[in-house]
Amino acid sequence: MSIETLSPDNPHQRKRRMLLTATAGMAGIGGLFAAVPFVASWMPSQRAQSAGAPEIVDISGLEPGQQLTVKWRGRPVWILRRTPDMLSRMQVGTHLTRLRDPGSQVTTQQPAYARNANRSLAPEYLVVIAVCTHLGCVPTFRPGVAPPDLGPDWDGGYFCPCHGSRFDLAGRVYKGVPAPTNLVIPPHRFIEGTLIEVGVDPEGS
Repeated sequence: MSIETLSPDNPHQRKRRMLLTATAGMAGIGGLFAAVPFVASWMPSQRAQSAGAPEIVDISGLEPGQQLTVKWRGRPVWILRRTPDMLSRMQVGTHLTRLRDPGSQVTTQQPAYARNANRSLAPEYLVVIAVCTHLGCVPTFRPGVAPPDLGPDWDGGYFCPCHGSRFDLAGRVYKGVPAPTNLVIPPHRFIEGTLIEVGVDPEGS
């Protein structure tokens, strides 16, 4: 598990972004659980289900602006602790007009409880699968505003280096890029305050 820190976002500093090793424990827990088929083409086989145990992540050490990466079902999952400024930037009208699906109308891309303005259970925390919805590359975390290589309309988010797809800090896809849909929000829930369980929906959802 690694943590990315929020830093000025330019092409030179991006290459020197530090990855901090998190000391928080992460363990898989066994048992049966109901996996929500949130992408129609990603219907888990019995083999995938047996290998897809939930992941419990301790976020107590995650500072505002930091993002950590964990693995679930063999795929990277980001957990981003968004700052108040990040949250406010995502809701500006001019920003929303640049997005293909700002209201998360494509319901297969997130559970119903994450179909909101922040695409999350708690506004501060984004939990999202780090796989571009175009051809499956892993985007890069670009939190800075208007870096020279991404232009003045960039409000912070995720940039896919493979074919140039762009997503905001809620994983919502921009218009005019190859990716057709928003990034996928996996099933997840909060347990015991500072623990997130990826792979399990909240009770009663």
